[in-house]
Amino acid sequence: MTSSGPAAPPLRRRGEHMRQAVLAAVVDLLSAEGLAGATVAAAARRAGVHETSVYRRWKTRENLILDALTTRLDTALPIPDTGEVREDLVRFFGSLARLLGTAEGRALLRLSVERDDTLDGRRGPYWSERLARAAVMVRRGVERGELAVDTDAALLVEAVSGPLFARVLLSGAPLEETLAPRLVDLALRGAASRQDGTATAARDGA
Repeated sequence: MTSSGPAAPPLRRRGEHMRQAVLAAVVDLLSAEGLAGATVAAAARRAGVHETSVYRRWKTRENLILDALTTRLDTALPIPDTGEVREDLVRFFGSLARLLGTAEGRALLRLSVERDDTLDGRRGPYWSERLARAAVMVRRGVERGELAVDTDAALLVEAVSGPLFARVLLSGAPLEETLAPRLVDLALRGAASRQDGTATAARDGA
């Protein structure tokens, strides 16, 4: 028996309760069976709702899967605002490492490189958009004077997230608890606010 299981008795779920049940079912299916198993019918069975209700709300399988992915990532990866750039980054990338350390997280990441013509062109942004939002933490650090004014926020975020993704997709090395803080510290060393040279000139408007 696959993880989609037999049909569950349809429940009278409506509104947000129905949405959350269906999205959770889709993430479970994606984690267990990949894109091929995440059909509208399987999600409806798993959530215990009518298939027609799913189509009425999301219209297409593509819309359903993308909603499930973005909702899951937004829940797992909130953008902290502690007032200190290192703490913000450690919390964010610690959350990312913990997500990627789960079977669900690894499956969601692999979906971004798995071939599926129905989703090509729209799957990549669910990761890139989350990481782009994370750049706000770096920009706040620049504004507070913690980082050099010429810090490339997007590049710094990539410098920390890249090794995490590589361990899942390439090396299979463990995502130990200390990894995210160490990566953050390595990235911040090159972006720390300097009291001489270019940073001083830029700050003074020279």
